[in-house]
Amino acid sequence: MQPDLILRNARITTLDRAAPQAQAVAIADGVFVAAGRDADILALAGQGTRIIDMGGRPVLPGLIDNHTHVVRGGLNYNLELRWDGVRSLSDAMSMLRRQVQITPPPQWVRVVGGFTDQQFDEKRLPTLDEINAVAPDTPVFILHLYDRALLNAAALRAVGYDRDTPNPPGGEIQRDARGNPTGLLLAKPNAAILYATLARGPKLPFDYQLNSTRHFMRELNRLGVTGVIDAGGGMQNYPEDYEIIQKLADDQQLTVRLAYNLFTQKPKEEKADFLKWTRSVTYRQGDDYFRHNGAGEMLVFSAADFEDFREPRPDLSPGMEDELEDVVRILAENRWPWRMHATYDETISRALDVFEKVNRDIPLDGINWFFDHAETISERSLDRVAALGGGVAVQHRMAYQGEYFVERYGARAAEATPPVARMLEKGVRTSAGTDATRVASYNPWVGLSWLISGRTVGGLRITPERNRLDRDTALRMWTEKVAWLSNDEGRRGRIAPGYLADLIVPDRDFFSCPEDAIPDITSDLTMVGGKVVYAKGDFASHDAPIPPAMPDWSPVRNFGGYAAWGVQDQAVAQTATIRCGCASACSVHGHDHAGAWGASLPVSDLKGFWGALGCACWAV
Repeated sequence: MQPDLILRNARITTLDRAAPQAQAVAIADGVFVAAGRDADILALAGQGTRIIDMGGRPVLPGLIDNHTHVVRGGLNYNLELRWDGVRSLSDAMSMLRRQVQITPPPQWVRVVGGFTDQQFDEKRLPTLDEINAVAPDTPVFILHLYDRALLNAAALRAVGYDRDTPNPPGGEIQRDARGNPTGLLLAKPNAAILYATLARGPKLPFDYQLNSTRHFMRELNRLGVTGVIDAGGGMQNYPEDYEIIQKLADDQQLTVRLAYNLFTQKPKEEKADFLKWTRSVTYRQGDDYFRHNGAGEMLVFSAADFEDFREPRPDLSPGMEDELEDVVRILAENRWPWRMHATYDETISRALDVFEKVNRDIPLDGINWFFDHAETISERSLDRVAALGGGVAVQHRMAYQGEYFVERYGARAAEATPPVARMLEKGVRTSAGTDATRVASYNPWVGLSWLISGRTVGGLRITPERNRLDRDTALRMWTEKVAWLSNDEGRRGRIAPGYLADLIVPDRDFFSCPEDAIPDITSDLTMVGGKVVYAKGDFASHDAPIPPAMPDWSPVRNFGGYAAWGVQDQAVAQTATIRCGCASACSVHGHDHAGAWGASLPVSDLKGFWGALGCACWAV
């Protein structure tokens, strides 16, 4: 077949063990058709073949996130101020201050996960007094992992919490001596209070949600993500909350391949949900861009073991097995794969009792089912998973909660939490992802760094060398090994003939850059199905830009996504205009100014610009 496109003069890591390196690759109809030496691949070119000289740059297969929440995250991405990757609390508060100034009523400023207090130099969260000082009138909601949320006084008024508001089951509204809410909400350990409070905020209209989801996908493309498996999510109903992603799929505007699992929403109604869905939805219905992938990650609420390591491990109800068996039998009878959220081995062991019981009546052979997370899974449980033909999808939640795990269970227990290297040694189907956007960041390179270095984002090394992965193995965990979870083995995750043409050009060499530079990798060129979905730098002329983020006050316009706040990593403009919103004189880069002052400065002069507390300036 005559190629549509040839990439030449590259250093391609194919992950094909028979031919691990290549100089060039040919693509036709969205699929790799050949990879090899420049001369051999260029000989395939026809009159209509486009050829791109890669300038000797490294090329990798596109990254696939095995567990994320893109459908839910996309609906809200344009509303959220992301602290992902921000190194200091002072920078984070500067971002918050600026966003408060431009957010119109009755909108909120939301910082919804993806960060931990341990990543800040200060090793703490902001106080409620600090938040109220920068936002006396604009509601502010800050979600920290799944353990707490901080609400300023304006947000408490907006949601209507007062001294008469009762604590929900599994949650706590912290109160002062008079019984009035302080603004701190705690999961003890149920995160439902955090979800329910966030859901009270204003939502974007349909067209804005379309735009928001496109910007979230572009942000993933910027970081080298070409595919995801969406794990559903709390308060995400099917099919209502899938209308946006379905519209984008119908209009061929998806820039990541998305396989979705259906997540039950109401306790005690799980069986009814899956009976209804298995009658109306066919497993794998859709196409290579948008496809059904089975059930979970919530199968039954009675089996949910919330992963707040600041709290003791929750005890599951005695009747969990009966409820879980009802659902698993429905799924097995319909040959639907499933994924199941399970943090602790105690949960996994009890679930395996159910799976083994069902297997005796309905063989599970050929059903690609797996556990999600599995931080404390035991050797015995791993053997049982392998014997049943299941898998484990790990995520880098310990990179964000490792310090809390060590505090509760000790450093020795954290050394193999989860035991990724042991999973691979035992031959268990294992791959990696993020669990973004609330527990951890969607940045895949943070996840790769955690697998390789064993360090949390706060710098604590919790995993000894014997339990860490080399870079090749870690990359496979994010590419070819994810394919099994979506029943795509032999079709995704490599640069080899017959595989879907998804690839990235990282901005530095993943295999040789310093270990501590891995989390900062971005993509200079991202292709999905042989089409450019993101490009910058040397490849900027190939980019396919999308409309600006909506609404015009969106934090995405002002700060971008992971570690892209200000103009530091946008790579789109050479100069930026500085506007001052300070009430009194301030000084930025030697320019004394106040009020309506504005000046055009080189982007290079603005790096580190947001570090100064007390300054309300911004770049436009």
